Amino acid sequence: MAVEVVLASGNTGKLRELGDILGSVGMVLRPQSEWAFAEAIEDGATFVENALKKARHAAEHTGLPAMADDSGLVVPALDGAPGIYSARYAGPDASDEENNAKLLRQLSDCHGCERRAYFHCAMVLVRHARDPVPLMASASWWGEVTAAASGSGGFGYDPLFWVPDLGCTSAELAPEVKNRVSHRGQATRALLDLLRDASLAGD
Repeated sequence: MAVEVVLASGNTGKLRELGDILGSVGMVLRPQSEWAFAEAIEDGATFVENALKKARHAAEHTGLPAMADDSGLVVPALDGAPGIYSARYAGPDASDEENNAKLLRQLSDCHGCERRAYFHCAMVLVRHARDPVPLMASASWWGEVTAAASGSGGFGYDPLFWVPDLGCTSAELAPEVKNRVSHRGQATRALLDLLRDASLAGD
């Protein structure tokens, strides 16, 4: 019998991507938008703290096991910014274009290795809101920030994220390639390995 799990996100692309992967271990992913409750307040200091907050919040309001991820772009030369504020780097309601424009301004005097950056994803699954042993996996994907946007795929900072090994930006990758090499793809597979050895039902 399939186990229903709520995804603490309303992102349809993320739901489709993760749903395909988790279906292989008998899990049916449902978006938290199917329930009427406010999103969790992401006031943690790290990606994993925010992911755990979102997962526990969704589990508490739905009574189902819950999965959440928190991801962002980290630029060491900017002391880790945009980091956990990636989605709101240029302001609370900033668009992807506004966030990208701010990042390029911040890096305007940076060259070479100073433009090195990585995407990071922390992924968490809790069996219930008070789960004392949540499943957690994380992964990073290194590249560098280009001087101008290129590509129409993906979202967020993808048009600025150059992948040296593949010779293009993340926004220029085919979806199946991005899912294989990206931070989220890596973290999802790591969580999948943990799921194979864990029971969602608990004791």
